Amino acid sequence: MAQQSAVTELMRMSPLAEELAARFAQAGHSLYLVGGSVRDALLGRTSNDLDFTTDARPDRVLQIVSDWGDAIWDVGIAFGTVGVTKKGLTLEITTFRADSYDGVGRNPEVTFGESIEGDLLRRDFSVNAMAVDLSTKAFIDPHDGLHALRAKVLDTPATPQESFADDPLRMLRAARFAAQLGFVAAPRVVEAMTSMAPEIQRITAERVQAELSKLLLAPDPRPGLELLVDTGLGEQVLPEVPGMRLAIDEHHQHKDVYEHSLTVLAQAIDLETSHEPQSGPDLILRLAALLHDIGKPATREFQPGGGVSFHHHEVVGAKMVRKRLRSLKFSKQIVDDVSQLVFLHLRFHGYGKGEWTDSAVRRYVTDASDLLPRLHKLVRADCTTRNKRKAAALQATYDDLESRIALIAEQEDLARVRPDLDGNEIMKLLGLKPGPDVGRAWKFLKELRLDRGPLEHDVAVGELKQWAVEQGLTPPA
Repeated sequence: MAQQSAVTELMRMSPLAEELAARFAQAGHSLYLVGGSVRDALLGRTSNDLDFTTDARPDRVLQIVSDWGDAIWDVGIAFGTVGVTKKGLTLEITTFRADSYDGVGRNPEVTFGESIEGDLLRRDFSVNAMAVDLSTKAFIDPHDGLHALRAKVLDTPATPQESFADDPLRMLRAARFAAQLGFVAAPRVVEAMTSMAPEIQRITAERVQAELSKLLLAPDPRPGLELLVDTGLGEQVLPEVPGMRLAIDEHHQHKDVYEHSLTVLAQAIDLETSHEPQSGPDLILRLAALLHDIGKPATREFQPGGGVSFHHHEVVGAKMVRKRLRSLKFSKQIVDDVSQLVFLHLRFHGYGKGEWTDSAVRRYVTDASDLLPRLHKLVRADCTTRNKRKAAALQATYDDLESRIALIAEQEDLARVRPDLDGNEIMKLLGLKPGPDVGRAWKFLKELRLDRGPLEHDVAVGELKQWAVEQGLTPPA
């Protein structure tokens, strides 16, 4: 039977589970492997994290594991959870829960339960409501989670309305599991998500952001994003994404900007693995790919003859990205990087057939800075035309740009473009003290360096002195 093979596999994967169960049994308590650990074992997925539930109260759990674990943490003990690490594995042991919610906030009034059946009933989805009794090796599945797992369906142990009222974050988790596992939400789950979407406003921005990030880092984020948009939940947490359905892409009038952006995201993910197979999912690149065109609805203009334009949508989009990601409490680094990628993603289209000067190539590299590898992927992913000849031409043109970047970088060390004179020389030559004028002079020389490449020392000195005269910093010679 599938249940028995799953139990066997779980025991093979984690002999620590039996060892821990023996300690609980000796102390007069039961211990169950539960939730995602059981689900993943049935799916053939491995994990270094194991989740357990027990009838022992948290203080008793601490006593049982205190001299067994390599490290213990109790930051979640108010919610009944004790964490343990042992031989490189992370284990969480949570007392049976039978919580009640006030329908206003996310945090429940914590109440400890008395049975595994009651604990499983309060879980988010039936595929996460299966357990293994570690003392008897019995498989416990009161909500037909195994059937749902085989059918790849997300349903809830209780009614979805009850489940989502208890914890609206579960609606986002449904979208995340659609992306991570390729599961489809049951019709009643979709119906509840649609009618209850505004309830997500009860959840803190930090928790919403964490779920969105997990969704985007999934192997295929598209099903999860589509579920968010189709149910109206996207309008609540990331409204710019469903908002893109309003704009028709000027290059691809057979599909809207929303569809185009999902395609760009998929192609960016492909480039992650093809360019750097050993690297993990790139949240910054994926956010930029999804959001690179969110400025289009605000900049849409209909042209005579039926055309559509989106002038400066990259500038507007970068500002919109910054505002949205800040509201979702993303880190400053992520906000800065994603908005800069959105700002730069169109610049390549001015390259033509290689008309850029070396100065323009230097500026492209300098403005992208450490983001240049990501910008390469984003620009290539943004080519979604079905015209194979046009697509090949665009990719060949970008190949040419990358070759030019490599050549100039080899000659000039573009990674560390700096003025030909440093601040100390500027102050000495112009008789200045530290202050804003030194900064302005440094910036002038940096721009000169980008425009003309490395300068001979005497040439740089002459240019600086001429600039200083024009600025009124020194009298004419």
